[in-house]
Amino acid sequence: MRPLHQIIKKPLITEKTNLQKEVSRVVAFEVSLNANKVEIKQAVEKAFNVKVTDVNTTVAVGKVKRVGAKYGKRSNRKKAYVTLAEGSNVDFFGV
Repeated sequence: MRPLHQIIKKPLITEKTNLQKEVSRVVAFEVSLNANKVEIKQAVEKAFNVKVTDVNTTVAVGKVKRVGAKYGKRSNRKKAYVTLAEGSNVDFFGV
């Protein structure tokens, strides 16, 4: 298995993901484009010491942008929505 920091790039912390975390125990991460669901599950379980029940992934295609006469494209991103088992919790800010 690859190192954890190559699979999980960063947690996605927005109002929507915070609500999902509270209501349905779903946590969102930005992950590597070539990471699969099995690798994501193992990385989250190892990094945060939680039990993962389900992993859903989606690829957000980068937008085409224009700067003057030139066109460019933002990078594609892959997001993973990880469902945690009952009693598991991930605390990103560890107060």
